[in-house]
Amino acid sequence: MPIAGIYGPADFGNPVHGHPPVPAQSISPADRARALPTPSLEWTPEVERATAHLYDRVRNVISPVEWPFMAPYVKAINELKKTRGAVILAHNYQTPEIFHCVADIGGDSLQLAIEATKVKADIIVQCGVHFMAETSKILNPHKTVLIPDSRAGCSLASSITGADVRLLRERFPGVPVVAYVNTSADVKAEVDICCTSSNAVEVVESLNAPTVIFVPDQYLAKYVASKTSVKIIAWKGACEVHERFTGDELRAYREADPSVQIIAHPECPPDVLAEADFTGSTAHMINWVRSKHPRRVVMITECSMADNVQAELPDVEMVRPCNLCPHMKRITLPRILDSLIYLREEVTVDPLIAEKARRSVERMINLKN
Repeated sequence: MPIAGIYGPADFGNPVHGHPPVPAQSISPADRARALPTPSLEWTPEVERATAHLYDRVRNVISPVEWPFMAPYVKAINELKKTRGAVILAHNYQTPEIFHCVADIGGDSLQLAIEATKVKADIIVQCGVHFMAETSKILNPHKTVLIPDSRAGCSLASSITGADVRLLRERFPGVPVVAYVNTSADVKAEVDICCTSSNAVEVVESLNAPTVIFVPDQYLAKYVASKTSVKIIAWKGACEVHERFTGDELRAYREADPSVQIIAHPECPPDVLAEADFTGSTAHMINWVRSKHPRRVVMITECSMADNVQAELPDVEMVRPCNLCPHMKRITLPRILDSLIYLREEVTVDPLIAEKARRSVERMINLKN
């Protein structure tokens, strides 16, 4: 059904707001005191031999010219994470040299949230954006969680605050609130349950309520509303990557090649989803390509994911409408290496907020697990 209503900060008399970017931290004396020696980053025959099996995973998306610059970092990171007893979690939007060559666990937001609860290592390095690192910390309060660059934010997470959720509850008393996992810890602490794009409809219907507040992605909210009889009250947030796609753009791809298959993420606007052959979460899109094995496919999402799928399925031609997430791309091999050498940048969450946020995240995870 249509969205029952859509609200934003201006509707409560507030200016448009967001979380200010976190400044990059300088290396403190304490950081230096616990630092490990900086490894050599030269391209040598030893590095070439040690990383050859990893380059085999990405050779069809990373050129032989680029690899000598990446391989020393890959080798150093893989050695340092063992020394530190660390595990690296990477989102599907990370670049192939990170996702396929240094990550221990890769996946979408739901997969990473679930896997974060199973991690045995004392140190988690989150290769993604800040809300993902916060989620790992919420689920692992006694572990050290690092993010290679704390400036890696998210337009969705910055579109709403915990105070906004409280105002929504005042406006709609008794209506349960679902938060997309792409939100800050203070928002998660104010809602009833979290969701991801892969389980949003299931989460909304699990509340057995006639009306549900769904924050902060207005386009995902519209998609959910089209799949359920539950009335959805939405928030005026959007992903700056997915909202840039247009239906006209997709029609142009199909006109150029009528046989091309188009799959889209539900964070895209409705006119984009109307043109797609399949709509699904990050994980569902990947599984669709694996099972259908199309000759040519357009993945309407962050374009590094197409590279990561291409590395796995080299015979599927990826047509890349390349919208990059500027926040995800702050995470680089040098930043990951720096994080492991100096144990920076550590993510912390206020224990009182974390305890409340943990309930909404665990409720999502335990819905099926």
